[in-house]
Amino acid sequence: MPELPDVEAYLAALRPRIVGARLERVRLANPFILRSVDPSPAEVSGRAVTGLRRLGKRIVIALEDELFVLLHLMIAGRLHWRAAGAKTPGKIGLAAFDFSTGTLVLTEAGTKRRASLHLVRGEAALREHDPGGLEVLEADLPAFSAALHAESHTVKRVLTDPSVFSGIGNAYSDEILHAAQLSPVRLTQKITDDETARLFEATRRTLTEWRDRLSREAAEKFPEHVTAFREGMAVHGRFGQPCPACGAPVQRIVHAENEINYCARCQTGGRLLADRALSRLLKQDWPRTIEEMEERRRR
Repeated sequence: MPELPDVEAYLAALRPRIVGARLERVRLANPFILRSVDPSPAEVSGRAVTGLRRLGKRIVIALEDELFVLLHLMIAGRLHWRAAGAKTPGKIGLAAFDFSTGTLVLTEAGTKRRASLHLVRGEAALREHDPGGLEVLEADLPAFSAALHAESHTVKRVLTDPSVFSGIGNAYSDEILHAAQLSPVRLTQKITDDETARLFEATRRTLTEWRDRLSREAAEKFPEHVTAFREGMAVHGRFGQPCPACGAPVQRIVHAENEINYCARCQTGGRLLADRALSRLLKQDWPRTIEEMEERRRR
């Protein structure tokens, strides 16, 4: 799922292309994508684009007369910039937005249709789509600490909860926790003041560095291939590869469509984590440290 740095990269690429341009037409290749009825696609057509912004992980295209195009890409939704009037591609094409400067195409890979398009009237209605999470890059340490400790959950869950923190998902939470040297399953109520400050700085640094890097790349070329697995990441998507900080193999826990990537040596004191279902099955056969795991591999 595109997260804060990826969404900001899309915005950086779209601003010079569509701000000030006119949205001439909205074409729906799959009617399921549209989740609202007022205003209609016909009503937003012909309006000039007055701005762009991010709302959590959503992209907001602001139009004249306080009308908004709200795109939530979810896991597999992606944007593509094409010449004016371009067709939507085959099975994966969901919608096309014809601007006076070119066409923005929305696609979604796979068979599950989770991406959504809302056409919104007025700022008040737009705010209803805001999950309400804290914008960490605009917050101070006390506000971050209050959000982090409001309830007792694992820190991985809290970081990825859009009602707690805005724009952070599975990929960048892995990177943040590695940078902060914190276990992803550490309970937030047990995180000390010093660890909270370390996590706050790691969150701001990680999001800022990736936002700036991806936005620079987007200024040169439209980000056609947004992915959660990027070269230069420390742990996310790097299972079995050496941790850039200590050289130990990166570990992971896979659950449903999500996974946790971490370095046992840097983040959990050398202890391997296991999901509860797997632990029940393997019982004593599950290695508890990276040293025990490496010893078993040598046998």
